[in-house]
Amino acid sequence: MTRVRKAVLPVAGFGTRVLPATKTIPKEMLPVFDRPAIQYVVDEALAAGIEHFVFVTGRNKGAIEDYFDTAYELEASLAAKGKGDLLEELASTKPSPGSMSFVRQQAPLGLGHAIWCARDIIGNEPFAILLPDVLVQASPSCLAQMIDVFNETGGNVIAVEQVPADEVNKYGIIDPESRDGNRIRMRGMIEKPSVNQAPSNLAITGRYILQGSVFEYLADQGAGSGGEIQLTDAMARQMGTEDFHAVEYDGQSYDCGSKLGYLRASMAYACAHPTLGIDAQNLINGLARPV
Repeated sequence: MTRVRKAVLPVAGFGTRVLPATKTIPKEMLPVFDRPAIQYVVDEALAAGIEHFVFVTGRNKGAIEDYFDTAYELEASLAAKGKGDLLEELASTKPSPGSMSFVRQQAPLGLGHAIWCARDIIGNEPFAILLPDVLVQASPSCLAQMIDVFNETGGNVIAVEQVPADEVNKYGIIDPESRDGNRIRMRGMIEKPSVNQAPSNLAITGRYILQGSVFEYLADQGAGSGGEIQLTDAMARQMGTEDFHAVEYDGQSYDCGSKLGYLRASMAYACAHPTLGIDAQNLINGLARPV
C-alpha cells in the first residue's frame, strides 16, 4: 500500500468571517500567539510524516509563499546583531528545498474545485487534506492518528469529533455503520443536515486522507451547496466503490475562521507554549472580568 507522503492545503479563501483583519493579510497568516496559523497546520503534517505540501492559493496570497522562503535581509541583520536564538527559531520554520508547491485557483468555485487544482502534483497517490481554518492540538498529531488508521485499513479516512446534537446543522455529519474503538466504518455523510435528519453527532473536522481516485469524481462534479463544487459531494460518489473510515481523534480543534474561534485558539496555544505558557495563563486570568 502506498503511504501518505503529500498534503494539500487549500488557502485561496477570502477569510470573510474575520474581516476587516483579512482585507490585506491572508487569514492563514494571522498570528496565533507567536506564529501564523498556517505554521501550526504545517507542523501537524510534518509530525505525521508528510514530505510534500501543495498550497492551493489565490490572489493576494503571496505572503504565504514568502513566509516559507528565506528572508535574506532579516537573517543577515539578526546574524550581525548576534541574535542566534532568533535565527534558530526562523530556521525551524523553513521547509526543505523543493518540499512545497504552489498552484492557483483562479476563481472561488468551492473546496472541491480547490482540491482538483492540485491533481497534477498529487497524481494517483493517497494524500492528505488539511483545512487551514482548523487548528488541532493533539499528541500524536491529528493527522498522525489518521495515518495510523489508514495504514491498517487503507481506503479513505476522515477525522471527526462529537458536537452538540442541536448544532449538527452547522457541520458535515457522517453516517456511521459500525465502530471499533475510535475507528468508525462509514456508509455516508450529509452536509449540514437538520437536527431531525442528522444520522449522528459526529462532525467532519477538516482533516482527510483520500485516494487519488477522488480527482476522477471532482473532474465532472457539478455545483452543490452554495453554488460551489463541494468536496463532500465527490466523496459521497467515491464512497459508492471505496471504503471510508472515520477517526474520532484524541485532541481539541479550534475554528480560526470565526472571530471568537480565532480568539479561543490564540489563548489555547498561548497557554500551551513551552516557555511562556504559565505567564500567558496568568495574564488571561488577570484580564478575565465577570460579565
